[in-house]
This record gives sequence, C-alpha cells and structure tokens, in this order.
Amino acid sequence: MKIGVVTFPGSNCNMDIVHALSNGLGYEVVELWHKDSDLQNVEAVVLPGGFSYGDYLRSGAIARFSPIMESVMKFAGDGGKVLGICNGFQILCEAGLLPGTLMHNESRKFICSNVHIVPVSRTASISAGLDPKTPLMIPIAHGEGNYFLPKDELEKLEENDQVIFRYCDEDGKVNNNSNPNGSSNNIAGVCNVNKNVFGMMPHPERACSEDLGNTDGAAILRGVLELIEAQ
Repeated sequence: MKIGVVTFPGSNCNMDIVHALSNGLGYEVVELWHKDSDLQNVEAVVLPGGFSYGDYLRSGAIARFSPIMESVMKFAGDGGKVLGICNGFQILCEAGLLPGTLMHNESRKFICSNVHIVPVSRTASISAGLDPKTPLMIPIAHGEGNYFLPKDELEKLEENDQVIFRYCDEDGKVNNNSNPNGSSNNIAGVCNVNKNVFGMMPHPERACSEDLGNTDGAAILRGVLELIEAQ
C-alpha cells in the first residue's frame, strides 16, 4: 500500500509518521509538499502534526487553503482514506472534512504527556478491530486540543458512531479526571459520516516502536488502512 504524507510549512511530525509507516509497519510512503496538486496515486493520505503556518489565525486555518488540500478534499470525497493527526486533525476540521473545532485547552496551557484512550466506534476501520475494553497509551502534544461541537450536532455524532477514541484513565474509565484538555464527551478523535476521514489529537506514530517502549499506536495506524492483522 502506498501512503502519502503531506508536509506544510511548520509541520514537525512528518518524519515521525514517515518513519512509523515505512520502517515500523513496512508501507511504501510518498512525501507530498503542500504546494503539490498531484497525490501520485497514493491509496491513503496522512496530514501530520506540527504548527502549520505557525498556527496563525487558528490552528490549521491557513493550511486548509494550501494547493494540495483541494486534491485531498477530492480524494476524500471519492472515498479515499485520510488521517489527520493533531495539527492534521485541526486542518481537516477547518476544511470541513470533519465536524467540530479544536479550541484552546481548558487549562490554557500546552500539554505534552502520555495519555490513555479507549476505542469507541465499532463501524470505523481505525477503531473497529481494537478491543474497546483495552486502553491504549498514546502521547499528546498540543495547545488547542479541546474538541467542541454544539450539543445537537454532538448528539448526532454519537448516534452515528463517529467517535473513534475517548480519553480515559489507565483502567479504561472515561471520566473528567482523564480528560486532559476539556474536550466534549472526552473525545480524542472522530471520523466523518462515511467513515473514510479520521482525525485524532493523540500521536499514534510516536507509539509504534519497541525502541520507544510503546507499540500501542501501531494497531491504530493499521486500522485506518484496514490492515489490522488477524488475532
């Protein structure tokens, strides 16, 4: 499988995801520049974390207008798999490919730590093959990860099984104490209605190697590519 990883000015996690996908998981990776328009026949696209365009205006607000995003939007509209991680999630929300918005953390502080998340959606490929009772330890590093959606839209999101991950404690319990940024309903990631576009604030690419002491992120990346290995 050939996967495209987009780099925007200010991206700083692009090589992390390139390494995780190619060296860690054995996929073919194509590095795409924000001024490109040709996706080079990739079968999935990843928008990495970082601070695209310095996070001026709002996180992801400028990157959303990069030339490559027109191609990404068409790709997604045709059913192509797209994953946005951290800043990539923010860009997808700004582009209207995912519902909701990412606001400043409730603490108004940048947070860099390991957190636990639990898989939720049983119909989205990124989480469907994961055990909903087994929490995953995945790093976060963001200042604007507070997911918000108006109440009526939030209810619809839940009804449509579009929540892919929630923040939880190490025992898998979802509560206020396990919510690092104030996100509505402890939401750590969502997908679109068609379940081919995914966004999450935690960084699975930073949890894909024994060298890092954590491989919990590997199954997440396989899931978005519908290549979860049989148990």
